[in-house]
Amino acid sequence: MKKTSDYTKPIIGLEVHAELSTLSKMFCGCPADHFAKKPNSQTCPVCLGLPGALPVPNKKAIEWTILIGLALSCKINKSSKFDRKHYFYPDLPKGYQISQYDEPLCINGYLDTSEGRIGITRVHLEEDTGKLQHKKIKGKNVTLIDFNRSGVPLVEIVTEPDIHSATQAKEFTQKLQTILRVLEVSSCDMEKGSMRLEANSSWGLDLGYKVEIKNINSFRFLEKAINYDLARQKELLLANELPKQETRGWNETLNATVTQRYKETASDYRYFPEPDIPPMEFSQKYIQAIKKLLPRLPDEIEDELVKLYKIRGSYASLIVSDEKLLRYSQRVFKIALRENVDCDSLANLIVNKKIDLEKLAPEKLIKNVKNKADSKKINAAEIETFIRSTLKENPKIGIDYNKGKVKVISVIVGKVMALSKGNADPKLIVKLSKKILN
Repeated sequence: MKKTSDYTKPIIGLEVHAELSTLSKMFCGCPADHFAKKPNSQTCPVCLGLPGALPVPNKKAIEWTILIGLALSCKINKSSKFDRKHYFYPDLPKGYQISQYDEPLCINGYLDTSEGRIGITRVHLEEDTGKLQHKKIKGKNVTLIDFNRSGVPLVEIVTEPDIHSATQAKEFTQKLQTILRVLEVSSCDMEKGSMRLEANSSWGLDLGYKVEIKNINSFRFLEKAINYDLARQKELLLANELPKQETRGWNETLNATVTQRYKETASDYRYFPEPDIPPMEFSQKYIQAIKKLLPRLPDEIEDELVKLYKIRGSYASLIVSDEKLLRYSQRVFKIALRENVDCDSLANLIVNKKIDLEKLAPEKLIKNVKNKADSKKINAAEIETFIRSTLKENPKIGIDYNKGKVKVISVIVGKVMALSKGNADPKLIVKLSKKILN
């Protein structure tokens, strides 16, 4: 066991699952859009795992997975294959899942966060499982299975254990969601289950354990679950007890993680190559053609908003995370530059004031801001009155100015801004102050 003082740096890795927005499923022609559809209405012998049914890979899903890997600076494997991952659970009709094991499509990438770079171990493609529904029918608790989701293309993004706080884990997943949305490969709608988060955590890789928290469906829950479980693990370690290697779930009602099952290892899944799907070979030309489809990525757009339009980074980050908000904001900022209107104040309005983007055109927003600013401004005559009043109450200002202490004008500016309740033009105050003093 480590000493108490050694439990200071948590070790966290993430597994993020995102359903791809392809028209059809991963290995058959059934529609992939399964949300709110009649249960088991979008199935066929392939996604139900019936004897004799053969899978045919979805080319678009493979290309989109490579695109995700390129966006995350991954190396694209020119040779890749699908594997069978065996486990027996009611939502898995075949008794195994077609996934990828030792030859995934993408490896060795990264994504930068404000707390440091996080390595991406792999980006691989698999099929989603069915969905279990726990209900009470005629007074009995039953579990129903809807196979509409079974076979939907699912990308898994696995990080290195480079994360050292729950806030960093949250930032990483939020940035990843934005990237996937910019690529237009997944809706990443967490309420609909199209993006699901899993966290592995421990207080040291050499301790020989890790705890996995599965199927977290919000960034807030991810942060809370990691913080809770790290505290739980530390309490056990301080009592000289090693935490169990297990899979836990987040229970929002209890505000705690709860045991689901003891964690499997890779050998438990009995991986072997999928015999019904040949290995995939990709040429450099093919990979380069996909790379040309990469749009401008969020970090690049964020930097542009900050540098070109002089808006603060926190606003830029929020704007980039919503595609509709980004398009609207870019139109607003371009007009604002021409009209000499401060973009940062406009960004504040867009982010914090819940503007109706459909009803308020960018031109109208800027006109409203300019009119409001003009209505607040006071004229030169009023400013002169405030300046003379200030000099009368503070005669030393005039004496010091005549001695060459021109910095005293800043005192006048401060006093006049206070008297005008912030509605005077500072440049005009300086100009009129010099005129009166001279």
